[in-house]
Amino acid sequence: MATTPEGKVKAAIKKYLAKLGAWWFMPATGGYGKSGVPDFIVCWQGKLIAIEAKAPGKSGNTTPMQEQQISEINAAGGVAFVCEDVSALVRYFGVPA
Repeated sequence: MATTPEGKVKAAIKKYLAKLGAWWFMPATGGYGKSGVPDFIVCWQGKLIAIEAKAPGKSGNTTPMQEQQISEINAAGGVAFVCEDVSALVRYFGVPA
């Protein structure tokens, strides 16, 4: 089975988070959770970080619910952002890939 461009980004994010030693999970809402929650919920050095993965060139394709959740997480003091390649993680975490 071929990996989608977004799937490749998610795989790279997982590898990077493992390198950091961060705790993370990927919530599966399936109609039972909160809609629009980012793909990765991360805890690193006492910080809540939420990452929405998008295929390269598609970072502007977030849904209104995803934008709302990203805004609410940031307003609550966490950090939430869209990631289309590992360079966004390197910029935030400051650790080379």
